[in-house]
Amino acid sequence: MLRRMGETVDPKGAVVKIKDASFPAPFASELEYNSPVHGNWNIVHTGMQVPESIQIYVCADNCMRGVVLTAAEMNAADRFSFVILEEQDLLNSNLEDITIEGVTDVLNKRGDHPKAVLLFTVCLHHFVGSNLDYIYSELEHRFPDICFIRCYMDPIMQKHGLTPDQKLRKAMYDPLPVCEPNAKTVSVFGSDFALDESSDIKRLLKRYEYTVQELPACKTWQDLLDMSKGSLFIDCYPAGKYGMETQAERLGRKRLYLPGSFDYDEIERQLKQLTDVLGLPELTENELAHERENCEEALTRAKDLIKDMPITLDYLYHPRPLGLAKLLLTHGFCVKAVYLDGISPEEKDEFIWLQEHAPELELIATIQVKMRVLPRVGSEEVLAIGQKAAYFSRSRHFVNLVQGEGLYGFDGIRRTAELMMEAYREEKDTEKLVVQKGWGCECCL
Repeated sequence: MLRRMGETVDPKGAVVKIKDASFPAPFASELEYNSPVHGNWNIVHTGMQVPESIQIYVCADNCMRGVVLTAAEMNAADRFSFVILEEQDLLNSNLEDITIEGVTDVLNKRGDHPKAVLLFTVCLHHFVGSNLDYIYSELEHRFPDICFIRCYMDPIMQKHGLTPDQKLRKAMYDPLPVCEPNAKTVSVFGSDFALDESSDIKRLLKRYEYTVQELPACKTWQDLLDMSKGSLFIDCYPAGKYGMETQAERLGRKRLYLPGSFDYDEIERQLKQLTDVLGLPELTENELAHERENCEEALTRAKDLIKDMPITLDYLYHPRPLGLAKLLLTHGFCVKAVYLDGISPEEKDEFIWLQEHAPELELIATIQVKMRVLPRVGSEEVLAIGQKAAYFSRSRHFVNLVQGEGLYGFDGIRRTAELMMEAYREEKDTEKLVVQKGWGCECCL
């Protein structure tokens, strides 16, 4: 009989003090635990942002279960179809014909022709060496009025080369046509969330009457195609960098990678990059000082309210968790742990700083198998920033936001402080919230 070993499990391998951690992999890559925290977006959620499109997956039924449920849970089952692969298809046929005829059957039965089909091939296509170029060319010949977007559900590639997520965030923009740019238009790529209207980038561009185009704000297929009119392509989310750079090179556009940050100096450098490339006046010293002062005031208010309440945070809240930990520690907050499984190369400086100035800070894995049984209830309530931090620390006071949703720059720092104060004042039903897939999508859970 299986019995829970919670209190007797040695946390070694799942928990490490940052002074003893290795960069960029503090934990060994081995058998993984999948917690019930599902707020991050998967490829179904992300792909559904393409307006007037459907998704078709071609894979075995054991792999199909998760993506089918995702589409149903976000009330988008009418935009989702599939072709089931069986063992006899591999033994007595070939995947090229099965895929082509299966997709053809789906489209004929639907009775409508969407503007685009996100066609997902899978690991099996790689294993048997399917000719994907032939598959797509034949489908394009049969359905010339449909744009077929090349997508992949191949988790075997998850830790080697580009991930399915990175490839999807490139593929969704492949339909953008070659055209003349509009000098007063900027296109923002790569994120599942539109930048907040109060974000530094939006405020700066609005001041000089620029139009900002983003996929999460697109309502029609033509809105997506119009993103190619941007004279400058920007990406603020790490997983979208490859796609943005690829499209900028293809279409001959200027490009900037401006990842969200919690460091004042880095934010100022990025804003200068933006004004320089657009030929705009730099923000003045007084304007930058005002931005910093507003951040300091927000952080001070948060510290006065939260006081010495322990804080945990995670990588799911924002791609720069160590930068956030550094910001909070330098402002007197009692940060105890950061939940993550790897460290981004972009955070190497923060990692080194924390090793020197906060050596007892704990790094805690989220997928290491021991996390299934290690104790999750401490002696005191903590304030958690992010869903995984909330789940593993059993906190009812947590900031419920994923993937840096709309945060950017000085405004992102202020908003984080405000969300922390809100989390301190109000309890949440953690176990009910964190199981909802694709936080921010329409969800019927």
